[in-house]
Amino acid sequence: MDHSWVFFGLLSAISAAFVAIFGKIGLEGIDTHVATTVRGFVMFVFLLLVILFMQKSALIFQLNSKALIFIILSGIAGALSWLFYFFALKIGEASKVAPIDRLSVVFVLIFGALFLGEKITIFKAGGILLMVTGAILLIL
Repeated sequence: MDHSWVFFGLLSAISAAFVAIFGKIGLEGIDTHVATTVRGFVMFVFLLLVILFMQKSALIFQLNSKALIFIILSGIAGALSWLFYFFALKIGEASKVAPIDRLSVVFVLIFGALFLGEKITIFKAGGILLMVTGAILLIL
C-alpha cells in the first residue's frame, strides 16, 4: 500500500503553518479582504504556472460538469475559509487561531459521515474528542 500521502500530508501541514506565520506578519496595517484577494491571486498564478510547467493545462477542458460544480463549490468554501482565517489572524494570536482553524479536521470527519457515508469509529470519535480538547487547551 502506498503511504506517500503521509509525507504529502505533513508537507501540507508545514505549509499551512507558514500560512499562519506569514499571514500574521503580512496583515499588519492591511485590510483582511485585500490581503485574502492578493493571496488568492498569488495562488492562482503560482498554480497556473505549475500546470503549465507540468504540461497539464489541457486537462482543464476535460472536467465534467459534476466535477466542475463541486470544484467551484470547494473554491468558494476555500475563499470563505481564507477570509475568516485572515480576519481571525488580524485580531487574534496566530498560536490561538491556528488550533481553532485546524478543527476543520473534526468537521471533515462529521461531514464525511453525514454526506459521504464514512464511518466514525470509536478511534475516530476518540480522536475528535482529543482534537477538540487539545484546541481548547491551546487557546487557554
